[in-house]
Amino acid sequence: MSKGRNMRDVISRRDLAVGLVGLGVTAKTNAKAKEADYFSSACSSSLPEWVEPLRSKLNKMAFELSGSLKPWNGPSKIFTPEQEGFDSSKNEIATTYIQSAINRASLAGGGIVRLGRGDYVSGTLDLKSHIRLEVAKGARLLGSLDLKDYPDRVAKRPTVMDSNMGMNQSLIFAEGCENISIAGRGTIDGRGTKVNFPGKETVGSTPGRPFVIRVLDCQKVHIQNITMLDSPCWMQNYLNCEDLLIEGIRVENQSNHNNDGIDIDGCRRVIVRDCYVSSGDDALCFKGASQMPGKDILVENCRLYTSCNAVKFGTDSQSLFENVLIRNCEIGGVTEEMRRVKRVGADSGISWEVVDGGTAQNLLVTDIRIVRARSPLYLRLADRARVRPEQPRPPIGVLRRVVFERISGENNGPRGSHFLGIPEKQIEDVVLFRVNLSSQPSTKPILNEDQYPENRQGYPDAHNIDKIGDAPAHGLWVRHIKGLKMKEVVFNVPEDDKRPRYMGNIGVDNVCDVP
Repeated sequence: MSKGRNMRDVISRRDLAVGLVGLGVTAKTNAKAKEADYFSSACSSSLPEWVEPLRSKLNKMAFELSGSLKPWNGPSKIFTPEQEGFDSSKNEIATTYIQSAINRASLAGGGIVRLGRGDYVSGTLDLKSHIRLEVAKGARLLGSLDLKDYPDRVAKRPTVMDSNMGMNQSLIFAEGCENISIAGRGTIDGRGTKVNFPGKETVGSTPGRPFVIRVLDCQKVHIQNITMLDSPCWMQNYLNCEDLLIEGIRVENQSNHNNDGIDIDGCRRVIVRDCYVSSGDDALCFKGASQMPGKDILVENCRLYTSCNAVKFGTDSQSLFENVLIRNCEIGGVTEEMRRVKRVGADSGISWEVVDGGTAQNLLVTDIRIVRARSPLYLRLADRARVRPEQPRPPIGVLRRVVFERISGENNGPRGSHFLGIPEKQIEDVVLFRVNLSSQPSTKPILNEDQYPENRQGYPDAHNIDKIGDAPAHGLWVRHIKGLKMKEVVFNVPEDDKRPRYMGNIGVDNVCDVP
């Protein structure tokens, strides 16, 4: 052991005993023997053989996506609301003028619809193929404050999104389009405060609180550089899209309930890069409510802050989610100094949740800094089984081949990270490699592991244990998982936290937290 290393930075006899109990071995008789050969065996062991092929596969995917997903490429002719008769001095709503410019551009085979100066107050705009909606520097597209200006746009293809949220209103809507873009150095402001758009916080429908952007069943979608502020609900939802490129945007969604930053649902070939998000609800959320596969996804060089979950799959998880690489990001909770509508700190950093019968697999999170997250890492496999009302209850889903590597961060906790399956179905093949996370001590009573219910059908976020207490381990608590491997993992916590570092079926031979 290197000079000055605190003994809490290495696995303790108590932690060893806990891991052995989870394996069905009598800790009292075997903990000493396991501790004796721990440093000579576990620390020299290699990662599972599937990790390097997965890493190579996803790096190749990222290279190919970066080469194939290109900025919007369409006719360069410019169309403006002013050409259609809009006069900002009249203080009139701009919806019909902007839409007329979109329609005219569409008839011409495409082009750039530019909002070039000042403010444009608008209700729902219907984007069309080969159109780039550009809000220029110094210009603002402002959401109307009258709900009558947001007529319903009911999706042609019903999904769980419709049956659960009942969301048919938005400022910008596109369905079945190709080669579209929302861009510019200006601002889109939904003006979605609780005064302008009142409503309850909910995990279901959100009547009376439109989204800012809804893009459904589209191909070649490019969102670039724009600043987005204050939606009445989610800021942007991309559902069943292909070739989705989101880059350089700034999102501050801090005005109302359910203020997600970016929601990507069942999309293929996706890049999210160089983005800043501060949101009251989930910052970057992947979903399966479209009941279409979400795959081949790259997230890089982003800063994602939230009062809820920074990066998440779920809670709707009805379909396939695979081949995902997240790298070089800082994620976590909002601070006291940030503009916000909810609490300081995040509910979780990374949350992969499979509770509605889907499959999440081949997920690599690397070179990430997690700050101010009550639960830095969270995995959940359960049996909520939410689908459309006319559909049969799905079987329990799959969560497997998950890698967290080179993860660091501080000021996290005190809830702790937890990976939870259920007795009927285990999480499979999870690796933590070179993880170093610091957290705050818990002030709640220390409970036995068996005092936490399985909660098979409850809401799956990490906070579902809050009414019971913090996790029974300050580092990592696991249940119903097989194929867990930890190498060079350090969980730091002040001395006054008396919980063990690990709890559950971890297994001493699978742990190496000394580099």
